[in-house]
Amino acid sequence: MGARSPESTRLAGVFLARHGETDYNAEHRFQGLLPVPLNANGRLQAEQLADHAATFGFTELWCSPLARARETAEIVGARLGLSAREDARLVETDTGDWTDRWFAEVKAEDPQRFAAFVAADPDFAFPGGESFRAQTARVMEALAAIGEGPRPVLAICHAMAIRLAFAALGRPLAAVPNGALLDCSGAASSSGRAPDF
Repeated sequence: MGARSPESTRLAGVFLARHGETDYNAEHRFQGLLPVPLNANGRLQAEQLADHAATFGFTELWCSPLARARETAEIVGARLGLSAREDARLVETDTGDWTDRWFAEVKAEDPQRFAAFVAADPDFAFPGGESFRAQTARVMEALAAIGEGPRPVLAICHAMAIRLAFAALGRPLAAVPNGALLDCSGAASSSGRAPDF
C-alpha cells in the first residue's frame, strides 16, 4: 500500500457513510436532489450501520439534508446518542435532466455520457445539472470544515459524494454500497457487503 495523501492525513478521524437503500436505488433510477425516503431494506441497513458505527466512539455526526441521508442519520444518531448536523455541501449530485429516469433508459439513449457517469469521470456533467468537478469541490470543502471539529466524526451522505471524495484523496472507488462506512484516512472499514451501485 502506498503513502497516504496529505488530504487523507488531514482527514484522519473523518468517516463517511452512505445512506440506506431507497426504492430509486433498488430500481436503478436517478434520484439526485429528490426527497426520496428509505425503503424497508434501507431502514434495516441504517440500523446495521448504527450498530457498526457504535464501535467507533464518534463524537459528532453530520449529514446531507436530503431525506434519505437525514433519515439514516436519525437512526444512527439515536444509537450513538448524537444529533446530526446538516451540511448542504454533502448533498448528492444535481442529476438535472436525468432526475427520475431509469439508468437503463439513459444508458440506451446516451451510452457514452452514461459510461462517463459510471466511471466518475471528473469532466462529466449531468445535462441540465451539476458537474463532478463542482461536486468534488463542495464535498471536499465540507469535509475540511467537518475535520476541523472533534474527531472521530461521521458524515452520512451519498454514493457519488463519497466516490468523488475518495478520488480526490487518491483512492478512487468503483462503487459504494448502501450503508457502507469508510475511513477517509485510508484505514479499512466497511459494511462487509459486496459493492453495488
